[in-house]
Amino acid sequence: MTHAQHQRVFGKRSQEHILILASGDKVRHMTVKPWMAALAFCFVGVFAIGYLLATSYLVLRDDLIGATMARQARMQHDYEDRIAALRAQVDRVTSRQLLDQQVVEDKVDKLMEQQMALTSRHGKLGSLLDRAENSGLTDKDVQAPVQSFVPDTKDKRASLSGGAAAINKMLSGGSEPADATPDNTTLAYVPAPETVGDRADRLFSKVTLSLKGVEEDQRSRVDQLTADAGDAADAISSVLNRFSISVPQQTAKAGDDDSAIGGPYVEPESEDDFDNSLVQLDTALTRLETVRNTAESLPFRNPGIGKDITSPFGNRRDPFLGRLALHSGIDFRFAPGEKVRPTAAGKVITAGWTGGYGNMVEVDHGNGISTRYGHMSQILVKVGDTVDRGDVIGLAGSTGRSTGTHLHYEVRQNGRAVDPMYFMNAGLKLATYIK
Repeated sequence: MTHAQHQRVFGKRSQEHILILASGDKVRHMTVKPWMAALAFCFVGVFAIGYLLATSYLVLRDDLIGATMARQARMQHDYEDRIAALRAQVDRVTSRQLLDQQVVEDKVDKLMEQQMALTSRHGKLGSLLDRAENSGLTDKDVQAPVQSFVPDTKDKRASLSGGAAAINKMLSGGSEPADATPDNTTLAYVPAPETVGDRADRLFSKVTLSLKGVEEDQRSRVDQLTADAGDAADAISSVLNRFSISVPQQTAKAGDDDSAIGGPYVEPESEDDFDNSLVQLDTALTRLETVRNTAESLPFRNPGIGKDITSPFGNRRDPFLGRLALHSGIDFRFAPGEKVRPTAAGKVITAGWTGGYGNMVEVDHGNGISTRYGHMSQILVKVGDTVDRGDVIGLAGSTGRSTGTHLHYEVRQNGRAVDPMYFMNAGLKLATYIK
């Protein structure tokens, strides 16, 4: 069976699509296959889709470009804001460091001034306390207040690059740095932690209060010493006045001579109250030393401490004549050869045999007052010698008008014999003021 017969038997023959192209005498034909039609349809579809996409891009391109540029602009603005915040923070930190540096330097300068003042006061107050101690107003363990705070003057003004480290080291304490990351959008508004300047203010405030406390303690001590010195001087002066002993005026200091001075009048500089109190203390101590020296030069002590008094001052029956007579001194029972010491420093004006006194030594103490020591077995000084209270002037005995070994002690004021007991009783009152 042939193909044509097969076609007729099983169905109708399919017609092929033929494309005929004529050009002049030439005729061409081309059979259009199904796959060629499908390919052409696909091509047309792709072209249409591309056209639509291109058209859409051209229409929406301006909006896309604008959105992209706007997004980039926003990113740039955010970045610039972060940079500005960082710069502002750096500027604040730098300015604060400079300010803290200046604050610390100013406070160190003030502390240096206070330190210099305390050092000056230390020297003045130390000498005054020594004088007060010698005058019996203070104990030996009382000392002038020492320096409370000594700033290190070496490299005091540090450079800006190393100033913060030096201050941190001096103030002892760390500070955490502020968070400075690009993601911190609130960097410029974060409150700063405690800085070096804040710690310096707190530290220097404590030091200043401490220095003021030391100054107040010094001032109260000076005022107390001034009052004590005045009271002691008044007490000694009252005793001296009872014996009609004039207290010498205070000697003028160097530079107080007004016989050859001058110049234009200028308003005085404001003086520190503490310096004025030191001047008052110096004046009070000078007065106390003056009256104290006067009292120490007078015979207010007992020549026979612990010795029995065998005959007091005043009228008594004379042991040799048996009639009433004036005993111009006090007799103390002494052992033979016992050492005899004067009751005050002075100058020997008599040393030798003197009538009923036997071997007698007379010591002049100034202010018209002298003391006599009679009946000694041996004299150990000579006229013109200067003796102190602890020097030995002779040995006890029984020479002259004497019935036994004893010491005849006599006090004379302006040549007249006075009761030595008055001086010894006054010496008991002055025991806390004189050595």
